[in-house]
Amino acid sequence: MTTVTSPLAGRVVGLAAVPDPVFSGSMVGPGTAVEPARDATVAVAPVDGVIVSLHPHAFAIVDDEGHGVLTHLGIDTVQLGGEGFELLAAKGDTVRRGDAIVRWDPAAVERAGKSPISPVVALEASADALSEMVEDADVATGDALFRWS
Repeated sequence: MTTVTSPLAGRVVGLAAVPDPVFSGSMVGPGTAVEPARDATVAVAPVDGVIVSLHPHAFAIVDDEGHGVLTHLGIDTVQLGGEGFELLAAKGDTVRRGDAIVRWDPAAVERAGKSPISPVVALEASADALSEMVEDADVATGDALFRWS
């Protein structure tokens, strides 16, 4: 069982609220999304594991059980070309839950015309593999979002 925690402080809004059909339709995988506070912040690892993919706007970590968790910082933020994002870790790093991965500013993303809503997705999972999903609630960085069996 993997507990996936929030990489950001904000409000859990669920994937259906994500303004992107790939995420809102769970095509990437099931999970949830966080509407982040509008302060410059650091996105942290939602699980212990190895960073298998790292971009300024998104990262994926695979834990010891083989569960991959994608954190996508904002929607269409790849179009910003990394501007406003600072990598604090590297692909291949072993990280612990809560370790700093990317520094970014959700308010700057919004000013650039992009949504700062941040999906947190269980890669290659079925929806019924997730439980204890937090919905429509304020979360602090590190609060549980869902469990993956």
